[in-house]
Amino acid sequence: MSEVFEGYERQYCELSANLSRKCTAAGALDGEQKKQRLSEVKARLEDAESLIRKMDLEARSLQPNVKAVLLAKLREYKSDLNNLKSEVKRIASGNLNLAARDELLESGMAGTMTASADQRSRLMMSTERLHHSSDRIKESRRTMLETEDLGVSILQDLHQQRQSLLNANNTLHGVDDNIGKSKKVLSNMTRRMNKNKWIIIAVIAVLVVAIGLILYIKLK
Repeated sequence: MSEVFEGYERQYCELSANLSRKCTAAGALDGEQKKQRLSEVKARLEDAESLIRKMDLEARSLQPNVKAVLLAKLREYKSDLNNLKSEVKRIASGNLNLAARDELLESGMAGTMTASADQRSRLMMSTERLHHSSDRIKESRRTMLETEDLGVSILQDLHQQRQSLLNANNTLHGVDDNIGKSKKVLSNMTRRMNKNKWIIIAVIAVLVVAIGLILYIKLK
């Protein structure tokens, strides 16, 4: 709901009620007093038309879902303004005699004021429903923003977990490389040990043969 539109709306409702009271008072006057009161009413009708135009411009600048509701309310305000204009014209015509005027004041004006009051009551009810709809839209938007924040938080957690898995994978690759190097070192050590073992066996064999030859020569 636009706060600008609400401001214009409050001003118009107050102005409409004031004009209705002035029209009723002007209908009971005669001569210059009646003309002066009608002049004041006509001047204020221009202010009411200006407020209607401002509300129309503001409503058309809003989002489509809010715009449709405000334009529907605006049609009722325009109808109320047309009723006020018609009432001013009837009072200004001066063709009604005293009896007709009394009847108008007692019945017609009462019916018009009742209709205007009913219309304003419906407008206020529409305004309340619009406020509730606006609150629901704000609540839905707040929920959407909270859901979006939750989604962003989950994505950040998943990204951190992915980085942790990648680091763990790199660490495992490093461990595998170290194990591979260790296996190579152990293999080389095993080959050298086997080589040294055969060398020692060969040396021992040579020594045994040499000792045998020495003993043979001495005994002979």
